[in-house]
Amino acid sequence: MKAVTLSNGWVRYRRQWQLQLFVFLGLVWLLLFSWAPLFGIVIAFKDYSIRTGVAGIFTSQFNNFKHFVTFFNYYNFATLVRNTLILSVTKLLATFPAAIIFALLLNEVRNKAAKSVMQTVSYLPHFISWVLVYTISLYILGEQNGIINELLQKMGLISTPIPFLSSDKMFYGLAIFLSLWKTTGWSAIIFLASITNVDPTLYEAAAVDGAGRMRRMWHVTLPGILPAVVTVLVINIGAMLGGGMGGSNFELSYMFGNVTNCNTSSIIQTYSFTMGLSKGRFAFATAVDLCQSVISILMVISSNWAAKKISGSGLF
Repeated sequence: MKAVTLSNGWVRYRRQWQLQLFVFLGLVWLLLFSWAPLFGIVIAFKDYSIRTGVAGIFTSQFNNFKHFVTFFNYYNFATLVRNTLILSVTKLLATFPAAIIFALLLNEVRNKAAKSVMQTVSYLPHFISWVLVYTISLYILGEQNGIINELLQKMGLISTPIPFLSSDKMFYGLAIFLSLWKTTGWSAIIFLASITNVDPTLYEAAAVDGAGRMRRMWHVTLPGILPAVVTVLVINIGAMLGGGMGGSNFELSYMFGNVTNCNTSSIIQTYSFTMGLSKGRFAFATAVDLCQSVISILMVISSNWAAKKISGSGLF
């Protein structure tokens, strides 16, 4: 019986060899770029030098957590942690509800053509790189020749240009606005997919009971997609320090950060990038990134525990 089952399975795989090839290529990609690099984490605990090459990963001497101590004693450590947390938390609080609300509203659009246009327009910003986003922002929000500043000055509303891109006080607001614009439509896809699985008879029963669109949305749609909401929330809390569904914190901070707003734009990831690639301190940069990864894992575990306690469902 077992031999027959294995034989049938092999026949099925041979018939699906094109699909299996895609799966195999995906596994190879994970092996090369996600699993294999994990062995390099050990250099966070060693006095590793790039001059020793790959062999140095295994032959370098352990340094008794020297890199971690150096990072914790860094004079700007508190600022980096503060900026990372503020940027991550505010983006999550803004982008996560926005994606749910947008999905709920888009689901209520009955005209299929209008719905398709709205979906396409809302998805497009996701495919625009942060480099291009910065270029567009420079033309619109720049102090020199920025469209908004020129318009406000010609209208006599301001006498000097507003430093949208260089003010440390405006950085968080700018980051939230750009993240909402860039990611809301794309992030809503998973919630729209979950809405399609809600039993249509529940809407019919609610309509018979006299519930309007808002009540059906609140009492039928939201409870129906609650498992998906909890799952996405737990995943995004774990990825929050990296940006989560609000887009990459690193790319945003690296592109829009400058000397004048560095007090709020400098985060752990940009500091790690500078230490690793700009100054060649690869072991130290690995230690810095490892600290953030450990915090993210703890956040996933704690948020999943809290989700199970509150809603009864979680990621694992």
